[in-house]
Amino acid sequence: MPGRYPTVRRRRLAGELKRLRIAAGLTGEQVAERLAPLGRWSASKVSRIETGQVAVHHGDVADLLDLYGLGAGPARDELIEIARESGKRGWWQSYRDVLPGHITPILDFEAETCAMRFMHNQLVPGLLQTPEYARALIRSCRPEAPAEEVDRLVELRLDRQKLLERADPPQLWVILDEAAIRRPVGGTQAMRSQLNRLLERAVDPGTVVQVIPFTAGEHTGLDMPFTILSFPGDDDPDVVYLEQHTTACYVEDECDVKLYNVYFDHLRASALGPRESRTLIHDATKELT
Repeated sequence: MPGRYPTVRRRRLAGELKRLRIAAGLTGEQVAERLAPLGRWSASKVSRIETGQVAVHHGDVADLLDLYGLGAGPARDELIEIARESGKRGWWQSYRDVLPGHITPILDFEAETCAMRFMHNQLVPGLLQTPEYARALIRSCRPEAPAEEVDRLVELRLDRQKLLERADPPQLWVILDEAAIRRPVGGTQAMRSQLNRLLERAVDPGTVVQVIPFTAGEHTGLDMPFTILSFPGDDDPDVVYLEQHTTACYVEDECDVKLYNVYFDHLRASALGPRESRTLIHDATKELT
């Protein structure tokens, strides 16, 4: 269920608590039995905590760390602080009246990521969309939505882009099929502005933009767009994000994630280089009539 997908902080905490339990030589049942006098503990609760499916109170984390023998110090303080932080609401809570539930986890991931790699076969990624382009897409997906709701969703998309303005913005690598720069979303003027925005971003030191030309024929990104998110440190593995109109999939399995990394490398090799890609985008801008 998308709404129950673990946040980045909860995922990090879950993995560390599981590692400490195993190092202490305890099973989930033993943990529940020993902590039972302190409150409502069960083996299923321990399991849900270790899979990141529930938020865990910092007091419960402290009890677990006592049991696992992790005394006072920076490591203990960090884990308890993660538990406190994971319970805080994200900036997107102000949009909860219009925010689809399956989108919420990606907003948390975006807030924590250090690098994002996109493969889009039809559209410019949301983080690089202009307001006019975003509005046209939202209207096409929600033709029945009132104007106020469309405005709120456009505002949400623009607020997502603020992560590119932070002091340590994530590195972006964007691979687009040529169809994404040829389809005049929102009309000629809106598309021209969108392509100019893409060109501006393409010369940013923290962004790589490549285009797979029609002449390349078929490629592994034709079936479905995907995003690979990476995080600081070795304890947070990559996540692959797959989005559809009413649902999203978050891929964490190590073998599956490795395959998507291979797909991305193949797509990168099939695409034009960054300089040639900018030329193609520029030509597409001039050809809009």
